[in-house]
Amino acid sequence: MDEKEKRAAVLNRAEEWGVKFVRLQFTDIFGVLKNVAIPVDQLPKALNNELMFDGSSIEGFVRIEESDMYLRPDPDTFVVFPWRPHEGTVARLICDVYNPDGTPFAGCPRCTLKKVMAEAAAMGFTMNAGPEAEFFLFHTDASGRPTLETHDRAGYFDLTPVDLGEDARRDMVLTLEQMGFEIEASHHEVAPGQHEIDFKYAEALTTADRIATFKFVVRTIAQRHGLHATFMPKPIYGINGSGMHVNISLSKDGQNAFYDPSDKLGLSQTAYQFIAGVMTHARALAAVTNPTVNSYKRLVPGYEAPVYIAWSPRNRSPLIRVPAKRGSSTRIEVRHPDPSCNPYLALAVLLKAGLDGIKKGMTPPPPTDKNIFAMTPAELQAEGIGVLPGSLDEALEALAADEVIKEALGPHIYERLTLAQKLECEQYRTRVHQWEIDQYLTKF
Repeated sequence: MDEKEKRAAVLNRAEEWGVKFVRLQFTDIFGVLKNVAIPVDQLPKALNNELMFDGSSIEGFVRIEESDMYLRPDPDTFVVFPWRPHEGTVARLICDVYNPDGTPFAGCPRCTLKKVMAEAAAMGFTMNAGPEAEFFLFHTDASGRPTLETHDRAGYFDLTPVDLGEDARRDMVLTLEQMGFEIEASHHEVAPGQHEIDFKYAEALTTADRIATFKFVVRTIAQRHGLHATFMPKPIYGINGSGMHVNISLSKDGQNAFYDPSDKLGLSQTAYQFIAGVMTHARALAAVTNPTVNSYKRLVPGYEAPVYIAWSPRNRSPLIRVPAKRGSSTRIEVRHPDPSCNPYLALAVLLKAGLDGIKKGMTPPPPTDKNIFAMTPAELQAEGIGVLPGSLDEALEALAADEVIKEALGPHIYERLTLAQKLECEQYRTRVHQWEIDQYLTKF
């Protein structure tokens, strides 16, 4: 189906479903979902890429003197929101952001991912990705503001009546399925109030779109249950934080490019090189895959999150795990990203790092099959195992020195993203926190 036929199909579906309003959605550089709502009679104009908006008010976009931007909807992303009444049906389209001269906007995260995907395509590769996004459900207070009170005291894979969030999670799954998601699993996670819903892998752009939609749906349905859903990486001290493990594979000529039955681990040279690329750039990647000050409260030993730059086909303590399935299911699982990241930028830099490993023929170190968390500093040094950044400041220093990952982001996004992150670090550094009050107020 060509673009003209796709646009016609969208218009037909909108009429068939009685759509009254369409949300044109996109993300800012931090991955926060934005939208412009239009009445359905403006949909033909939107599909013809004729709708402008003021980009100067969007975080990290443009200066006020260069504010006019165009939204280009992707017809493949048209979906009707199932929670609206039929007579006022609302649909959405995810958009790319373009300059008035018809060129892709350098600050559009979706266009940034497309750029790296085009680089992979030129090498003959298509990237597939499947996320495992965790989140917490908290009570709200009488004013509707979120609290840190969890709705249960359940643990990993627990069920009702212990898991009081099961009703909310079930409604999330049903809503996502109505919107075209293929849900593979949903369950209670390790920490009280923590949940995970896994959906099927897809080509990278589709997956990034789905992550943005997933977060929006989860928060919307939680609100309808009187709960607050948060993808904050570490909302509560002393329990597990929320990660977003990303399962990645490359395909070439319709075949899984990570699989080689003749290898003792069933992995191809392409897979080894991709792993090496991700490990080489891991510290710089963290500034994008773990983009907040709070992200580094999760990346500490003892709570299942990876800290060390290693890989293994057997255990879950390293940065990269290779799940057991082979053949068409051969993949790697990158375990350090968290769900506060911009999904478009995170997948773009992960792909760029892996492609760099392939281009340069990198070789990863031997796999680490023992529990890294139990190893001494001397053992870690002897094995040559590096460490992820311990703070956002450290991650930004690593990113500043990594030209490959900076190239993936492009100068516009790199400069604006890191400027905002440095400001966040400074605000955090100079703020007086409750821990300090508790520790020092009466002591000195």
